[in-house]
Amino acid sequence: MKKVLVLVGPTAVGKTAFSIELAKRFHGEIISGDSIQVYRGLDIGSGKITEAEKQGVPHYNIDTRDPKEKTSVADFQREARAAIEAISARGKLPMIVGGTGLYIKAALYDYQFQPEDPRAQSLSEELEQRDEAELYAWLKQVDPQTADQIHPHNKRRIVRALVIHELAQTPKSELESRQEHRMIYDTFICGLTCQRQALVERIEKRVDGMIADGLIEEIRGLLRQGVSFDDQSMQGIGYKEWRGYFEGRETVDQAREQILTHTRQFSRRQMTWFTRQTPICWAAVDQPGEKEQVVEEIDDWLKEECSWKHRYKDWNC
Repeated sequence: MKKVLVLVGPTAVGKTAFSIELAKRFHGEIISGDSIQVYRGLDIGSGKITEAEKQGVPHYNIDTRDPKEKTSVADFQREARAAIEAISARGKLPMIVGGTGLYIKAALYDYQFQPEDPRAQSLSEELEQRDEAELYAWLKQVDPQTADQIHPHNKRRIVRALVIHELAQTPKSELESRQEHRMIYDTFICGLTCQRQALVERIEKRVDGMIADGLIEEIRGLLRQGVSFDDQSMQGIGYKEWRGYFEGRETVDQAREQILTHTRQFSRRQMTWFTRQTPICWAAVDQPGEKEQVVEEIDDWLKEECSWKHRYKDWNC
């Protein structure tokens, strides 16, 4: 099985710098797991790595789409796996860095997505017009297991689950239960974490840095190009919160507070998801020696056929 190194962790914990360190040490090439960094022009708000920060390390799944385009987790699965094949073929180590748990798991596990149905887009557009609370109540009724895994205000995921149910006439959770949930790569997943208060301070510093670096001007430029807050690209944290400001209803401070709140909430959901869903070797960035220990474990894993199988009963190698 091909080896894949994955680096996860909450927003602002320091994944970008550590990923470059790992890539340079282990001859890795990086696949971005972020759903917004695929969009050209959405740089500051998505925390997109700069050319200088890359230090010559090749990156994939960045700047691959125009901001008016739509993308999906199925698209990410296909493109990430293609990148894994290409990187491995050159004798390099594929690395997936950042992103949501769903994207990471879709790439690594035997997830099978339903074929595109021509009715899907019109049904999605129809559901998007309906009340968020009504949609969530409907999902609770037809697929309570999936509803329990989705935030009541995550309208996009609620709509997606309902579309799957309506087209397949089967709950999304039931379709997923039929799959083996088997890893298709020999994967080492490491995660960065830190004390909650320190993370909150890191998030605040990051958001203020984005605003200082010109986030408002970046969004203004996108709007001038015809991009809308209704476009999928603008639904990410760091962008959607500015709608009220650009519509003259809110101040910069109000938009900033919304970004801070949503980022803190998202970081908690990230930690909960990763802790429950995948086997991860964690390293606290504020604890001396822990990152170095992870590096040693990665080195051992690369030298062996599978050094993690003794850790987890369900680990597939």
